[in-house]
Amino acid sequence: MASSASSTALTASDLHAGYPGQRVLDGIDLEIRSGQAPMGLLGPSGAGKTTLIDALRGILKPTSGQVMYEGRNVSRLRGAHRKAFTADVRFVSQYAMTVTDPRASVAGALGNAAREARKGGRTHAVSVAEMLGTVGLEPRFEDRTLRSLSGGELQRVALATALATRPGILVLDEPLTAVDPGMRGEIAAGLRSRADELGVGMLIASHDLELLQRLSEDVAFLGQGRILARGTMHEVLASTEHPAIRDLAASAPLAAQRFR
Repeated sequence: MASSASSTALTASDLHAGYPGQRVLDGIDLEIRSGQAPMGLLGPSGAGKTTLIDALRGILKPTSGQVMYEGRNVSRLRGAHRKAFTADVRFVSQYAMTVTDPRASVAGALGNAAREARKGGRTHAVSVAEMLGTVGLEPRFEDRTLRSLSGGELQRVALATALATRPGILVLDEPLTAVDPGMRGEIAAGLRSRADELGVGMLIASHDLELLQRLSEDVAFLGQGRILARGTMHEVLASTEHPAIRDLAASAPLAAQRFR
């Protein structure tokens, strides 16, 4: 495994957060570090996965507790410190890539990302074609305009673009929702391999048991505002004392049976 240009750590400590009149997170402890194996964040829709990611990103201020990046409170980062954070910790949601320029090409997006990485001293020798291969796209996609892509293709280009900047940490929120289920296994394998190669730490938030099993060895289950269980997928699904875990397993019985 390659190491990042510098070791990166993003840490949530006793994190409480929510919205006016609605408490969502009730004491979360979590650490994502560059160079470590990817971590899965499992939970049903509405469990607070996106709220947690917004707090990790610094766009939602905790009601108590804190999120720290390199010894600094993320919600208070300004100027050069905020710029360093956004370069080193990349966030990709299912709606990550907004296309405003009809002439923008896939190769252009990836080329710009690679130049951004070089400026920040995070160079790598992975070509545009190799980055596309990481997410299951052939080299012919280089010349396609972003606006000509399907939703699933656009999600994959967003992932490749984020990786091309070689961040220390990549946080993914339901990253493959528009991708054909039959393709997700191949893409997960390529993404995991490239992240390992570049030393990128990953947090992947999803309710998709199979996707998280393929991408991560360590899974944290979010429910009732807290981390209810953590371990391998097998260990998490064995925590049947929690109704939220039982309900999620019941909603995907075939997948859950394979991991028990």
